[in-house]
Amino acid sequence: MEKHFSQGELEALADALGDTGDGLTGGEIEHLLQTCGIPDPSPVLAKRHRLYNAFGASQNARRERLAILAFIRKAMKPGRYLRQPERFEPLRTRLNAALAFSALAVDESGSLVPSTEAKTLPEARRRANELRADLQSRGTHPDVLVFCREELLADNYFHAVLEAVKSVAAKLRARTGLTDDGSTLVERALGGSPPLLAVNALSSESERSEQKGFANLVKGVFGMFRNPTAHAPKVHWAMAKSDAEDLLTLVSLIHRRLDGATNPPRV
Repeated sequence: MEKHFSQGELEALADALGDTGDGLTGGEIEHLLQTCGIPDPSPVLAKRHRLYNAFGASQNARRERLAILAFIRKAMKPGRYLRQPERFEPLRTRLNAALAFSALAVDESGSLVPSTEAKTLPEARRRANELRADLQSRGTHPDVLVFCREELLADNYFHAVLEAVKSVAAKLRARTGLTDDGSTLVERALGGSPPLLAVNALSSESERSEQKGFANLVKGVFGMFRNPTAHAPKVHWAMAKSDAEDLLTLVSLIHRRLDGATNPPRV
């Protein structure tokens, strides 16, 4: 008998596919639902709610999940991302996290393949609690602690670090009004004379060097955890807890420096 997705699994799939930053567009969702013969009962809702309702109604009516699997296969065809290849890996990462408890995964070719079922929720919860406790003892920035969640740690620690790094980009955009990402965002926010954000008074050569060093540090973190996701299957990158703690502490330092940064007057 064809296995069904649980309610939680359907919610996770809908959240991944309908993610505001990395997910499908409304037009893509409409086209894929039609192509797979899945009714669209809530087209005016937010994307994740729209997909959850559509997937749930389809599975209940058909008493199987084949149409949902077909939707995932069609959504992840690499050819769909020829013009925007940077969208593929972030979406694949989110989907694989959602599929972890279903013993399925999307491979580099966009195919659905069998996978080792993720660890139990209690194990993921234990990991999250231990990581959070250790980081709290280090005085880690609260904006980083929110990423010590069990759903991110069901597979390994990589996802918590990845999401925490994304939060740095979000803070840079919020503080500057920029819409860029990666090294371009860092260059525009922390570079220039004066920069949009300064981590010190920039009144001496030493302070200006510190500003440049901080910008290079942030770019390095982005290069390690943002850029590779467009090129390699980092969802399977094994990361030890000690490495995750050190990296999250580094992200915490970046957050604190950004919190204390000023906006120098521009001529």
